[in-house]
This record gives sequence, C-alpha cells and structure tokens, in this order.
Amino acid sequence: MLRKIACTVWQRHAAAQCIVPVARMSQYGPHFIEPIVSKDKIEELHKTGDLSKISHVPVKAALSNQNCSVFYDPLVAQFTNYVMKQGNKQLARDLVEKGFENIKRLQLERYHLSESEEEKAKLELNPRRLLHQAVENCRPLLQLTPIKRGGVRYQVPVPITEKRSYFLAMKWLLEAIREKERTVHFPEKMAWEILDAAANQGKVVKRKHELHRQCEANRAYAHYRWS
Repeated sequence: MLRKIACTVWQRHAAAQCIVPVARMSQYGPHFIEPIVSKDKIEELHKTGDLSKISHVPVKAALSNQNCSVFYDPLVAQFTNYVMKQGNKQLARDLVEKGFENIKRLQLERYHLSESEEEKAKLELNPRRLLHQAVENCRPLLQLTPIKRGGVRYQVPVPITEKRSYFLAMKWLLEAIREKERTVHFPEKMAWEILDAAANQGKVVKRKHELHRQCEANRAYAHYRWS
C-alpha cells in the first residue's frame, strides 16, 4: 500500500515537472522594431540616411489592417475601431464613410453659397483632413491625477502623453456624438460634431478648455508629482 502511494506521488511530481510553462512574453524579442508601412516615412528615412541603419534589423510583422495604400489613414482606422461595437467592423466602416459623405455635402453646400473667392479658399472640402483638424483641436495637454498626501487626496495636474491625448480626443468626440438626439442618425451627428470641432467650437473643445482651467486652478499642487 505504501509503495503504491509513493509511486503515485512520484508520478505526479514527474508529470508536474514535464508541464510546459505558459509563455508570458511576446513572440518577438526586444531587438525587433515596429514595421514602417507609410511610404512618406520610408522616403524621409531614405533622405536622412536612417534607412540604412535599420535595413538589417529584424522587423515585426505588420498588422492585417496596415498597408501602404494612399487610402489608408491610421487616424481614421483608429477612429473606426472606437466607433465599432461588438466586433461589427463593417458597420463601423459604413457609418464613418457615411459621416464623411455628409461632411463633404455640407462643405460643398457652404462652398457654393460663398460669395467671394477668399471664403471659398478658406473652406476645407476633404473630410479626412477635417477629422485630423478636429482631433488636433480636441487634444488635451494636461490631465488631473489624484495623489494622496497626508491623508488628503489632491487633484494634481500632470502632462499627458501623445497617445493618451489622441485617445481622449476621439473618446470625447464619440461621447458628444452619442449624447445628441437619438432621433438623428449617427453619420449626421458625426458630421456636425466634427465640423464644430474643426472650427474650434462645440462641446468637446469646451470640455478640453474646462479641463485646462481645472489644471490651472490646481497648479499649486503640481509639486506633489515629484514628492
């Protein structure tokens, strides 16, 4: 009986040692670099001579939605991913494209109603550029972070990273779009909100200015970042 128990324990111990540990790291090592899919960036690296420095460095595989097409825009692709719900990306793409179509129609209507050539020259008719301009106008520079000192929690203003600022800008845009009347379709609400933000107006721009005012009011607590 004791021999059977000992054999069983030894077999379990040997089986536990043979179990392959779960991989808790990326399949790419730290010496792999991110892929460069934009032709403009490749040309810039070629002109500066930095392309020869990374020509022999291993590169990660590009994502399935990354390509060097002139129609590919990383910001538009990221905005489409934020619009998407429950993995229905085709619906999100259709909504964004219809929103761009509404922006184009509204801008063309303003263009034909303009009386002078100067007003026509000021109007931007490309909806993708308007989205870029709207996101740039909505990007915050600072954010408030709660830091506890002496039993009191202070709202400390800290600088925000570039990636986080783009995320907040697009998140605030989508929240403002979805807060509008539910009787109006998403593409129409998207067109109105993006045109307002591109003109440095609307809810999202006010929200950014309000955040900056709060950071300015709490600037006395800024030294708590380093303490």
